[in-house]
Amino acid sequence: VTTAVMVTRDSLLNVCMDAKHHKTEPGPEGQLYGQCVLWKDNACCTANTSMEAHEDQSYLYNFNWDHCGAMPEKCKRHFIQDTCLYECSPNLGPWIDQADTSWRKERIRDVPLCQEDCEQWWEDCQDAVTCKVNWHKGWNWTTGTNQCPKGAMCQKFKFVFPTAAALCEQIWSGSYRYTSHHRGSGRCIQMWFDPAQGNPNIAVAQYYA
Repeated sequence: VTTAVMVTRDSLLNVCMDAKHHKTEPGPEGQLYGQCVLWKDNACCTANTSMEAHEDQSYLYNFNWDHCGAMPEKCKRHFIQDTCLYECSPNLGPWIDQADTSWRKERIRDVPLCQEDCEQWWEDCQDAVTCKVNWHKGWNWTTGTNQCPKGAMCQKFKFVFPTAAALCEQIWSGSYRYTSHHRGSGRCIQMWFDPAQGNPNIAVAQYYA
């Protein structure tokens, strides 16, 4: 039994999900760009993906952050960080789930985000503007990039997502879960960390695996 448990556990650690831009297995990347640099020692993303993660309308998903007017930089950095975590982190194994979409076989679900990461995201984005609660689906893609669906009203984030939990849990259809765990507790995933101190998410993945 123990061996079986160990094998299952190990299959959840240090892995890349089967999705659109992920490498098949994690490994060092000499040059990761900008905010993705935290993962350069062991990454599921390539340098090219990390660079595209910073583009306003990157070829990664043709997704436009500025669909209701320009997103403030202090808000955008959280979305860039969220993209870096999603594309680059080899520590999301315990939350990888099957996905039934044409563009990826796997997705993440209920990743326990540290309270501070979620609150800061909400804080910095409350005056940004959007027309949708769930950014995974329901857009008008006729132009090749996402536009607000007919009849959807552009409003500030604080009205669309009245709490930090609403933002983190709803925007990517349940990819993240809001927690009351704090950074450094070993119980929640950090979107941001100081790579000089090592990657705290390794221990978190081990705990949940």
